[in-house]
Amino acid sequence: MTFKLTYSTMFNPPEEMHERFESALAEVRAGLGAFHAMHIDGKDVPLSSYRGKVLLLVNVASRCGYTPQYSGLESLYEKYKGQGFMVLGFPANNFLWQEPGSDEEIKTFCTTKYHVTFDMFSKISVKGKDQHPLYALLTSDPVYGGGVKWNFQKYLVDKQGKVIGRFLPDVEPDAKELTDAIEAALR
Repeated sequence: MTFKLTYSTMFNPPEEMHERFESALAEVRAGLGAFHAMHIDGKDVPLSSYRGKVLLLVNVASRCGYTPQYSGLESLYEKYKGQGFMVLGFPANNFLWQEPGSDEEIKTFCTTKYHVTFDMFSKISVKGKDQHPLYALLTSDPVYGGGVKWNFQKYLVDKQGKVIGRFLPDVEPDAKELTDAIEAALR
């Protein structure tokens, strides 16, 4: 449907146009809450279920030099989860095929080798033509956007669903710059 924009509709938009605008505006205000992701156990999860929490979104891989960061991510989660902090892991096979496993294999690897208890999701693409819409939003953020450089890149999201930080893969989970940003967001 197209709308003919005239002087009168610019100041008195038709009801349908107003409703579409309000709907689009609500999605922008919702930030990450407008998205869904498939949990590694196969459940569809609306990211709005994390509203009011500080989130650290991380694209992860099982066969990467940064894979030991799973331990640090779990420690971060354990340290701050009682204050409203969550780590969300998104396995991705975008970088040198370092996450070739199935969801079940990834889950088994993470829970047995690194004792991961934070939320893990089904494998997605974090770049390219098949980029998940969540990562399209993260990478297009006007302040903290930019392409995902490698596995274990971290995005910090505030309680309102707004991206407030991006940390490259070489930033360890216990790095002062990351923990300081998390603590500030939890206040």
